[in-house]
Amino acid sequence: MTVAVQDHDATTVVTVVGAVDALTAPRLREALRHAFDELAGRVLVVDLTEVRFLGSPGLRALADSAREAVDHHGLRPLRIIVDHSRPVIRPIEIVGLDGVLDLYQDVEAALRDHG
Repeated sequence: MTVAVQDHDATTVVTVVGAVDALTAPRLREALRHAFDELAGRVLVVDLTEVRFLGSPGLRALADSAREAVDHHGLRPLRIIVDHSRPVIRPIEIVGLDGVLDLYQDVEAALRDHG
């Protein structure tokens, strides 16, 4: 798994590529924590469209990070980009995180949402 962070005017986009499993989920969690610390009022978008496997440790990292965003940083839940990627959206739906996470089809849709 690789994680790339790009800062834009009002947005930080964390792009994840590869498999998010027990070995790589801690790197995702750490990248999200670091992004929270650097946000300074920007929106945090997590792009999972290039993830080919999302295991339970990755799901837990997303859920915990979304909770941390609200509880400790006063932010809306993370904006997660999933498009139609079955290896990502299916596990999210199975565990019910689709009702908890803010899911979007693409980065542009996440950036348009000001709510």
